[in-house]
Amino acid sequence: MDLSGNRFVIIGRAGMDFYPDPPGTRTEEADRFVACLGGSSANIAVAITRQGGSAALVTRVSDDAIGRFAIKELERYGIDHSHVAATGGEARTSLAVVETRIEDHQSVIYRNGAADFEMTREDVDAVDYTRYSALIATGTVLAAEPSRSAAFHAFDRARAAGLPLIFDIDYRPYSWPSAEVAADVYSRAGALCDVIIGNDVEFGFMAGEYDKGLEKARSLVARGAQIAVYKMGEKGAVTFTPTREIRTGIYPTKALKPTGAGDSFMGGFVAALAAGRDVEEAVLRGSASAAIVVARVGCAPAMPTTEELDAFLASHAGPNAA
Repeated sequence: MDLSGNRFVIIGRAGMDFYPDPPGTRTEEADRFVACLGGSSANIAVAITRQGGSAALVTRVSDDAIGRFAIKELERYGIDHSHVAATGGEARTSLAVVETRIEDHQSVIYRNGAADFEMTREDVDAVDYTRYSALIATGTVLAAEPSRSAAFHAFDRARAAGLPLIFDIDYRPYSWPSAEVAADVYSRAGALCDVIIGNDVEFGFMAGEYDKGLEKARSLVARGAQIAVYKMGEKGAVTFTPTREIRTGIYPTKALKPTGAGDSFMGGFVAALAAGRDVEEAVLRGSASAAIVVARVGCAPAMPTTEELDAFLASHAGPNAA
């Protein structure tokens, strides 16, 4: 799998994150908030660009001030937003209110009538997939129509152009009509992709039982995927390839919040693969990227640069034993 062009097209959502300020403040006690770019796909795009790659986002935002905020932020981070369309009516850009605290952490997500679910086949048809090294999709893009059909159509278009498909499971129950529908759709998507990344709960969900999640990850590679990364939080990760099973630990850190780790992991992981590093090193760089982000305020603004990641790895103890 060659990602050396280091150019990624990402389908999924962009939104706005609100953080009660100063850090540690409970939402209901806050009298001021800091706003920044949010949404898993947008965060991954930022993570990739911060580590030397380029990223284009394909999604929809609301045709209002919040949608324009998201586009302005994408531009500020150097992300190609030429395939981010505004949609009118009652659709709204996602909003997340996220606390910078570990104890009794609260995240409140507003996704009623989410604009990103309005993405169409025409939106993904407008992309020249031959310009990119891989397509990245996050699982929330599959939770509703017409976005779900558009995403599967993008998979077909990218595959026809010879692109690897990289899938972040990113299961958010509140976006789905039922757990049964979600498990079926995720399994269909996972079977099409070359790289599948998720945590133990997400793989267990795909398998139908939590205890069968590890075997689900292993089976996806046995049936054709090139890499499956089964993340286990503080217990590290198990990564499957057609020839190896790799166990890795995490980099201990003083976390300020639990959010942003998965998006940062994805960015660090694919950036390392694009730089020609082997799979084990890529997983470790993704893990270190995650450790950096949870120790900083925000998600998109917390993503490390390549230089920051290298400095962290040079000075930080770890990884711990898997």
